[in-house]
Amino acid sequence: MPSLFPSPDTVVSALRAAGCVFAEEEAELILATARTPGDAASMVERRAAGHPLELVLGWAEFHGLRVTVEPGVFVPRRRTEFLVDQALAQAPYATVVVDLCCGSGALGAALADALDGAEVHAADIDPAAVRCARRNLAAFGGQAHQGDLYDALPAALRGRVGILTANVPYVPTAELPLLPAEAREHEPRVALDGGADGLDLLRRVAAGATEWLAPGGCLLTETSERQAPAAVRALTEAGLRTRPAVSEELSAHVVIGVRP
Repeated sequence: MPSLFPSPDTVVSALRAAGCVFAEEEAELILATARTPGDAASMVERRAAGHPLELVLGWAEFHGLRVTVEPGVFVPRRRTEFLVDQALAQAPYATVVVDLCCGSGALGAALADALDGAEVHAADIDPAAVRCARRNLAAFGGQAHQGDLYDALPAALRGRVGILTANVPYVPTAELPLLPAEAREHEPRVALDGGADGLDLLRRVAAGATEWLAPGGCLLTETSERQAPAAVRALTEAGLRTRPAVSEELSAHVVIGVRP
């Protein structure tokens, strides 16, 4: 007799007992995603043990797309959809897009989806992230490259980039222990640790931006409310016309710099 999928009530009870606040919604997603009863049982066990839901499912909803995520890769946050919207508002006709510190490639995929026919490149220093980004960009003809920031990019992109996103790690090193366990225990430190004040990577990205952006091209980065003034200064000192943007609804803070 074939084994049966666990009932929704059984899954909800297991997740609720583990402290999952949205147990009903999570149970529905797990049961809809699982291919076999064994998959369902394993997924419930992992979620109850504290693994991020997106890594349990193998995908995350982001800007209308289902983005593949894998263990060891940063999970895209819904607040970062605001960065995508700001990029599209700033450069609605961009034809070349670069997603630095790309993680899963969610930003690049979302922009590729919205900018029909745009040339999209993503880059990350982590090989697991690059593998994941390649999967997510494949449907759009995008490319993912491994390396340290701009070193990973094809030289032919210099001076041609219309949208440069850089969702850099921006958690100050001393504050990493304060992160939720889901992030602290299941996401790579390289995707979280922004150095002493959280802005080490942002300063490096800003310093090289004008070399890679086309005239009028824009750099967008996410930051915290506390760090936003320093992030604005970093982009301004790099020669960009800079402004902050805030979404109260998503608790999102984005800094936008435009090459003159």
